[in-house]
Amino acid sequence: MNMSTMSEANSRVLLAEYGVPFATVTVVHGVDDAVAAANKIGFPVVVKLNGDRIAHKSERGLVRLGLGDATAVREAASTLLAAARPDDGDVSLLVAQHVHGARELIMGIVRDPQFGPTVMFGMGGVLAEAIGDVVFRLAPLTQLDADEMLDDLATQAILGPLRGEPPIDRVALTSVLLALSQLAVSRDDIRSVDINPLIVCDGRPIAVDALVERTT
Repeated sequence: MNMSTMSEANSRVLLAEYGVPFATVTVVHGVDDAVAAANKIGFPVVVKLNGDRIAHKSERGLVRLGLGDATAVREAASTLLAAARPDDGDVSLLVAQHVHGARELIMGIVRDPQFGPTVMFGMGGVLAEAIGDVVFRLAPLTQLDADEMLDDLATQAILGPLRGEPPIDRVALTSVLLALSQLAVSRDDIRSVDINPLIVCDGRPIAVDALVERTT
């Protein structure tokens, strides 16, 4: 059994089909197209290098955030394309809406060899591993399971009003958990899903990065 990762672009397409909400994104292959996409989406934007063999973009410096004009996008796109390595294979650029929010969450799927598919939820962002505030449930989830996952989070304050932002829409949040549950039980080839971060914007969760691993 061989394992492979899907590009972020393809991961987004798959997850969106199951109801995971994502920030607006356009896939392009050149610098001029990146600038055109940014103008259409509206500034500021995020530009990333995209490819099936690129799993950890941030660790390699392959993400540019908060680009406020066409000049910044052109420079970022040129730099990212130049940073591609031969073992990255075919690459493209993702030009995405820059989503602002004080809270970052993580969700995903982990297929345990003994218990089968599980759904994961917790604190996200770059400190997700350090904080370690995550909860798991076996799939398929019920609405009650999804509600309890939110209640079991140790840092409960993150779900309420924070820094002038409204409380998180619990219905929208549990809907994403249920969407992941449906994917986990309907696709045996999906070994893992990592959505990090899921940024809370005006109380609603928006996924801005995703990685799907599958068997081939």
